[in-house]
Amino acid sequence: MNEAQFANKIRHILNQGTRLERPALERLRAARERALAVQKPEREFALAWAAAAVGRLGGLGGFSLRVVLPAVLLVASAAALYGWQQSQRQAEIEEIDAALLTDDLPIDALLDSGFEAWLKKRSAR
Repeated sequence: MNEAQFANKIRHILNQGTRLERPALERLRAARERALAVQKPEREFALAWAAAAVGRLGGLGGFSLRVVLPAVLLVASAAALYGWQQSQRQAEIEEIDAALLTDDLPIDALLDSGFEAWLKKRSAR
């Protein structure tokens, strides 16, 4: 018997219900009420309480901080990523410029269209 069949069998038995006599049902009800009366309430963590309090405040213009805060963090991280990418591009451009300026080949040769055609033919071989 696999797990699904076992679960269906248990579900079927539970759906039929139990047929207990009246005194047994009363004892079970009383025992349940005593257990609930003795049960201690669970302690909430301070952050969970704070999150619930802030969530009830609403936020800006009726928006909940649960929506506004992640959106602000997303925009800030996108801006930081864009800034980092721009600095990487700038560093690449500076590296290429430095390589061109320190090369033995004069800059006029790089600007010559005939030299560019010669380079293309040579790299095609």
